[in-house]
Amino acid sequence: MGNGRVLGVDACKAGWVGIAVGAGPLRLHFAPQIDDLVGEAGPVEVVAIDIPIGLPDTGSRRADELARAMVGPRRASSVFTTPVRAAIECDDYATAAAENRRRTGKGLSRQAYGLRTKLLQVDRWIRGQTGLRVVEVHPEVSFAAMAGGPPSASKATWTGVGERRDLLAAAGITLADQLGSAGAKAGVDDVLDAAAAAWTAQRVANGTARCVPDPPEVFSDGISAAIWT
Repeated sequence: MGNGRVLGVDACKAGWVGIAVGAGPLRLHFAPQIDDLVGEAGPVEVVAIDIPIGLPDTGSRRADELARAMVGPRRASSVFTTPVRAAIECDDYATAAAENRRRTGKGLSRQAYGLRTKLLQVDRWIRGQTGLRVVEVHPEVSFAAMAGGPPSASKATWTGVGERRDLLAAAGITLADQLGSAGAKAGVDDVLDAAAAAWTAQRVANGTARCVPDPPEVFSDGISAAIWT
């Protein structure tokens, strides 16, 4: 597409929040569905999403294991283990947990299963993409890369919010106090995470990003599974 604009995306309670950066002003977008969000943002070169892309058949993904190590013990709980595809495709939590245990030897948290709708939404959407590059990110991994180590405070604290805003500003992504109507629908953590995703999307676009694992894993769905920074 060649316009230098990219989109960072985070899931939120009511849908999706996206931050588009590059040519022109930074813009915050909101939409209930991922395809609507990307369409609203307009032409972009890369979309970086904070959601697992590429679901395992058995066991755990190397991407999750390596990301957990990168954020350190204090932030490790922010990287949940991606459920296997067969579990996510189950229509109720009890069946999904049993299926996940059968295929991995481990149970399934309600929090992880709670992402089922969004996981499947992105899974369906990404299969229809041809010219658009879409990558998976984890915001805390991106913030750790910006800072040269995990942030000292949780993003649930005032100090942690300020720390992450400062990191983004130093990287050229300045978040204004007012971000339009979408800003009124987005949580503070959603905006921070979408901005961190946008930072990684820029690095993917300019060829300076790296991924874990490298090369990515590929499961039976044929989709590359890796977390980019």
